Amino acid sequence: VDRGELFLVSGVMKDVPKNSSMYFEAVFSFEKWKELTPQTLDWRNSGPMTFATLRPDASAEQFDKKIKDVVSTQISEKHRTLFARRFDEGYLYDNFDAKGVQAGGRIEYVMMFSIIACFILAIACVNFMNLSTARASKRVKEVGIKKAVGAGRLTLISQFMGESLFMSFLSLLVAILLVDLILPQFNLITGKHLELDLNLSLVATLVAVTLLTGLISGSYPALYMSAFSPAAVLKGNLHSSLSELWIRKGLVVFQFTLSVIFIVAVLVVYNQIQYLQHKDIGYDRENMLYFAMKGKTESNREAFLQELRTLPGVVGASTISESLVGGGNTTSPDWEGKDPNDRTPFAIRPINYGMLELLNMHLVEGRFFSREHQDSLDIVINQAAVLAMGINDPIGKVITLDPFKSTIIGVIKDFHYESLHTAVKPMFFILAPQYTQKVMVKIAGGDPRQTIEHLQRLHKEVNPEFPFEFRFLDEDYNAQYYAELRVSMLSRYFAGIAIIISCLGLFGLASYTAERRFKEIGIRKALGSSNLGIIYLLSSDFTKVVALAIVIALPISFFVLKKWLDNFVFKIELEWWYFIGSGVLALVIAWLTVASQAAKASRINPVNCLRSE
Repeated sequence: VDRGELFLVSGVMKDVPKNSSMYFEAVFSFEKWKELTPQTLDWRNSGPMTFATLRPDASAEQFDKKIKDVVSTQISEKHRTLFARRFDEGYLYDNFDAKGVQAGGRIEYVMMFSIIACFILAIACVNFMNLSTARASKRVKEVGIKKAVGAGRLTLISQFMGESLFMSFLSLLVAILLVDLILPQFNLITGKHLELDLNLSLVATLVAVTLLTGLISGSYPALYMSAFSPAAVLKGNLHSSLSELWIRKGLVVFQFTLSVIFIVAVLVVYNQIQYLQHKDIGYDRENMLYFAMKGKTESNREAFLQELRTLPGVVGASTISESLVGGGNTTSPDWEGKDPNDRTPFAIRPINYGMLELLNMHLVEGRFFSREHQDSLDIVINQAAVLAMGINDPIGKVITLDPFKSTIIGVIKDFHYESLHTAVKPMFFILAPQYTQKVMVKIAGGDPRQTIEHLQRLHKEVNPEFPFEFRFLDEDYNAQYYAELRVSMLSRYFAGIAIIISCLGLFGLASYTAERRFKEIGIRKALGSSNLGIIYLLSSDFTKVVALAIVIALPISFFVLKKWLDNFVFKIELEWWYFIGSGVLALVIAWLTVASQAAKASRINPVNCLRSE
């Protein structure tokens, strides 16, 4: 394996499931690893993860207390403390603060999408309530006759609730079918491997949610229609109350408020993702690929690099210890005047000659590493490191990297080696080609396929025992925002669904309103009202309701999205046009939805309206 070591296959295990957060194809002995990497045994090395199985009766809190000072007592560094976390919480609850207290993680996105799903379901429930109560006049005689022949209110409530529950469970069956059909495409979009496994737990949850949906959506219509007085119904004295109209309008306001919030969210999230992907991060990541050195490429590093640089399409090549993206290894150096309590971690990257120039790093002062100087104990630091050390004129200053003393020869402009969620942290580069394991290659712009074929061919000639596996640097950079990219994509779908459902409800209400005012429209047209006047008449009420929803939604969306953007140190500004534009878009969508029914109503022949009786 790799270094020429021979291993004996002692067993074959089942493939790790694709939904596992730890995927691997082979397991090796940790004893062998300690032989190959002696630094593993250094108490300051936080690389290897330690797993412990506790007894069933053990207390996790007591275990935490016992292991807290294990490391600090070995190296006399009180700031280093240990704590344990449940393995099954490692994926969703993966963020911790400096004291080891759980501080969110992927669970925040799970919760966010769950809340959005509940809101979309609430919008659907609102539509059902609105349309059921709006069309109550179609069923008033049924209610009146049933009450007249002895049906109690509880019987009527049971009937209407039963209808609501029947529709909910029918919707559940349709939903399961749609999920089964759409799931492969959903997995493609999200990069997941979800399966529809109708186990007992899932079925019970679905039944509970459907039951709750049916009860909520059917409750108001059932209570409303069962309260009709049989005498008033049969005499035709049923009129819509003011409270009924206000409730109906309030429900429309609720659903359009949510829709406007979704529209604003899509705009802000999309623009933040665009900002992340196109922001100048302080180095050139375009057309930059890297691959691991193994075997002969590692033992003949410089000769291999020389051949790489002669290939057509290759602009330059050098080596680095690991991909530039991510924190990597850290250390806590010493310097003259340092506060003894200062434990600021500095990221460290061993590199080869020419790497900083290859990445097009911006030199603020001093110089890069050069073969013309003896730079083996020199370092180049970033501006954040200068700030952390609190020193003036850093060039020529000496810092101690136990056990070596190194001289600062250059300061580079801060660049983002971690995601834009965090501020730029102190970092320094050391010239140590022997500790570099990754070859970084800059290729010419345009179609990279031919250049990659040249790289593959050379690698196969020099190192036929190992496959040529490479990654582009911008892939690593974008992978930091994997969750945000998925949020951006899914938020567009959710916003679209919410808007469509809201418009369906508005369309139904507009249609029913036009139907109820059928004779009024005929009389107005007979008296000379124009088609445009009829459209305005039917649209004005809905316009006021949607405008109120916009007024309510904009401050809420500002607060929610400001909180989301606070997760990023580097972010866009919440521009006014995100909110005004979203409000105008929602209003236009509402107008088009209502206007289609209003225009249809305006074309009615008044003769047909007035002779219907």
